[in-house]
Amino acid sequence: MLRTLLGISEPDLERELLRKGVGAREARRRHCSDCGRTPLVGERVHIYAHGSVVCELCRPRRRKAPERSQVVAHSERGQTVRLRARAAA
Repeated sequence: MLRTLLGISEPDLERELLRKGVGAREARRRHCSDCGRTPLVGERVHIYAHGSVVCELCRPRRRKAPERSQVVAHSERGQTVRLRARAAA
């Protein structure tokens, strides 16, 4: 039924949706300005002027001190379930 509606097979549709999702996710990711590597969760990155991000491995190559440093957070940060204190019974 899907083939007749869209004119595309299900495997081709699945593949196309996967490509679209990966492309969108890659466009939003931060990467090192020097080496292009995506820093891992928990790794420290250094932010320089104009928002350029440098990973921990490339930091020694730079002479200037970074404007700030931060730890890479997981993509689900802030979206987890939080436990609430139970009311006294």
